[in-house]
Amino acid sequence: QVQLVESGGGLVQAGGSLRLSCTGSASLFIAMGWYRQAPGKQREMVATITRSGVTKYADSLKGRFTISGDVAKNTVTLQMNNLKPEDTSVYYCQAKVLVGSDYWGQGTQVTVSS
Repeated sequence: QVQLVESGGGLVQAGGSLRLSCTGSASLFIAMGWYRQAPGKQREMVATITRSGVTKYADSLKGRFTISGDVAKNTVTLQMNNLKPEDTSVYYCQAKVLVGSDYWGQGTQVTVSS
């Protein structure tokens, strides 16, 4: 059973920073990423990174969030700077495989106070 374990969420004041980390239990991913879901809203892509290091960001988050990691080693990190109250969400780590369904972490809460 493949597992993704997230860490690093918490409570921060607006303008602050947080760093989320995710480690997977298997080395078969072709890409990893972060998604978030706020109450009453759909889950949305935050950022992704491929095994070759190509990154993609949600347009609204470019410049504040940075994804990094080594997909071949099953690790991905999300550095979040200048956080805003609207960034408050549950953040999920996602891992994509060549064949089969994506894997998801259990989620970590990020709360930004104004």
